[in-house]
Amino acid sequence: MISNQILQGTIDGLKAISRVELCIVDTEGREMVSTTQGLNNVSGQAREFAKSPADSQEIQGYSYFKIYDDSSLEYILIAAGTGEDVYMIGKMVAFQIQNLIVAYKERFDKDNFIKNLLLDNLLLVDIYSRAKKLHIAPDAKRVVMIVESDDHKDFNVLESVRTHFGSNSSDFITAVDENDVIVVKEVEDFESTREVEKAAATILAKLKDEGMTDVHVAYGSAVGEIKEVSRSYKEAKMAMDVGKIFFTEREIVAYSELGIGRLIYQLPVPLCKMFIKEIFGGKSPDEFDEETLVTIMRFFENSLNVSETSRQLYIHRNTLVYRLDKLQKSTGLDLRIFEDAITFKIALMVVKYMKYMEKDN
Repeated sequence: MISNQILQGTIDGLKAISRVELCIVDTEGREMVSTTQGLNNVSGQAREFAKSPADSQEIQGYSYFKIYDDSSLEYILIAAGTGEDVYMIGKMVAFQIQNLIVAYKERFDKDNFIKNLLLDNLLLVDIYSRAKKLHIAPDAKRVVMIVESDDHKDFNVLESVRTHFGSNSSDFITAVDENDVIVVKEVEDFESTREVEKAAATILAKLKDEGMTDVHVAYGSAVGEIKEVSRSYKEAKMAMDVGKIFFTEREIVAYSELGIGRLIYQLPVPLCKMFIKEIFGGKSPDEFDEETLVTIMRFFENSLNVSETSRQLYIHRNTLVYRLDKLQKSTGLDLRIFEDAITFKIALMVVKYMKYMEKDN
C-alpha cells in the first residue's frame, strides 16, 4: 500500500498547484496526511460520508470525495471549500491518488511474484498465468544478481539499489531476506557476460559512493524463460558462497567462473574430512608454519617452477629444494610432481571449505 510519506508528498505538490488545502483520512475518519492544521471537526462528517452512497458531497464548507481500491473504499479526500472549482480540483486529486493506488498495488504484486518465483514457491501453470496478468514477458533473457553488504544494518541497501537502478521497467529489484538484495536483470543475449559485469561494477561503485563497505555482487547464468529464473538465483547464491570461501579478493563473482570451487562446495563435510585424513593423517595442510605456506603458494603461482619461485622468494634454489624435500617427508607429497601438487592444492581448498561450513553452522 502507499506509504503516508508518498501521500503527503503528493498532496503537498497538488496543494502548491491548486492552492486548495487538502486532507486524506481513512474510512474511520482518522487523519492520515494533511496540508494544514486548519481542517476542524471533519472526522465525524467523514465517517458519515463513508456510509453514504454518494462519491462526492459538500458538507459544512468542505468538499468530500471517495477514493477506491478496485471497488473497496480506501480513503476519503477532504478539500477546504465548496463550489465548482474546488469540486474539479478535488476530483482531479482523487483521480491522482487512485492511480497511485493502482501503480503501487501492481508494484507490490510484481515484487511478491518475483520473490515467490525466486524461491520456487509457484506451480508452473501459475508462473505463466501470473506473469501474463502482471504484463511480465515470459521469454525475456534474464540474469539474477545478488548484492550483499556487511553494512545492511546501517544502510538501506535495497532502497539504494532501487533508487539508482530501478528505472528500467523490465528489471526487478527485491529482497528475500535481510541480508541480500536481488536484481533480476533483463539482458540482450546469453553471451552477455560483459553487460552483466558492467552492471555489477556500476552497482558496486554507487554503493561505495554512499559509504557502504565490503560490498559483493554475485550472478548466475542467463536464462531464456521465466520459469528458469530460480535456477539463475540458486547459481548466484552458490557463486556468493563459493566466492567467500575461495575468492575473497574478488568483489564480483560469476557462477561461470567458479571452477573446481563449485565441485568442492557441493561435497558433504564428512567426505571432506575423510579425504584430509586419508592424505595427511591427523594433520591439516594449513597448519604448517607461515614460511612453508608462503613457499607452497608461491610455488603454485609459478606453475611448479623451482627457479622462478626461488628468485621471487629471494632464496637460493637449494633452499627451496630443501623446503620441498622437508614437506615431502612430513606429508608424503612431492610438490614437484604434478599429481601430488594437484592433491595438495585441492586439500587446501577442501580445508577452507570445511572451516567456512563450520563457521557458518
